[in-house]
Amino acid sequence: MSKENRPRKRGPMGGGPGAMAAGEKAKDFKGTMKKLLSYLGKYKIGMIIAILFSIAGTVFSIVGPKILGKATTKIFEGLMSKISGDGAGIDFEAIGKILLALIALYVVSLIFSSIQGFIMSGVAQKVSYNLRDEISKKINRMPMKYFDTKTHGEVLSRITNDIDTLSQSLNQSLSQLITSVTLIIGVTIMMLSISVSMTVVALLVLPISLGFIGSVVKKSQKYFKDQQEFLG
Repeated sequence: MSKENRPRKRGPMGGGPGAMAAGEKAKDFKGTMKKLLSYLGKYKIGMIIAILFSIAGTVFSIVGPKILGKATTKIFEGLMSKISGDGAGIDFEAIGKILLALIALYVVSLIFSSIQGFIMSGVAQKVSYNLRDEISKKINRMPMKYFDTKTHGEVLSRITNDIDTLSQSLNQSLSQLITSVTLIIGVTIMMLSISVSMTVVALLVLPISLGFIGSVVKKSQKYFKDQQEFLG
């Protein structure tokens, strides 16, 4: 049987008539994202606060290595002065103050990151609950012919697997995206302040890494869609 005439399986991401083939892009990705963003509008205050805490926590963690470098410099200067006989050696008092400041910095970063995670978890759970509630009400209004064209697994997967995936994306992927962007910008600025030439060398590797990542994502996307179909 040819590929064109082969019966198409039904799954949670598109089954029955008008099903989306494996590897095919969403028909209206922008429209779907607009609907999702408008749906998240009622939680925008919590999300904005979470974003601010995420940025603050990341910034504090970026500054940490810079302060730790000062402690290393103090130890080096102390050793050199002791070897040359020009000084009293390592200034442990100054190093202790630097380490205390470093610990305080990391504690503040941890607190900010924890608050951000707590807020995003709450938003994700509320969105998940409301979506399941609305889908349940929607299903009760659907005509019987709808269920004749859908498998039981497809209907159940929309309520469970698909919403769980969305909730996990909001709770983890969104937070990681914000943290990663802040981390990249902050680390780049910090690297430039230390050595411009070394920063340029490090940045030259990024296009190669992005090429490998893009290739992996492109090839793996169809397997994620097949997994969702299998779940249904």
